[in-house]
Amino acid sequence: MTGQQDQVAVAAAQEPHDPAPGERAVRDRVRAEATGMRHHQAEAALEAAREEGADPTVVAEWERIEQHLTAHGGPYDPETDAYVQGQLEARSHHGDDGQV
Repeated sequence: MTGQQDQVAVAAAQEPHDPAPGERAVRDRVRAEATGMRHHQAEAALEAAREEGADPTVVAEWERIEQHLTAHGGPYDPETDAYVQGQLEARSHHGDDGQV
């Protein structure tokens, strides 16, 4: 993909939608890797994902986490990530398996 196609794919991954099981697994892996990271570490991981041409879901989740840490000021923890907790809450109401 070209740089512009990559950006379009990442933007699409960031749009609200019901993620496929593969997307959930990717997001879970990124969140697990990000746990305990500070902003500068997440920013470096985001840049590495972009340089590697990682899957758009990976890049989109790193972007979201990096933005979260910009305002958060502490290490990343999915337990305190309002976005993640909102997903878990929504899935619990829909009888889903709890993955985010």
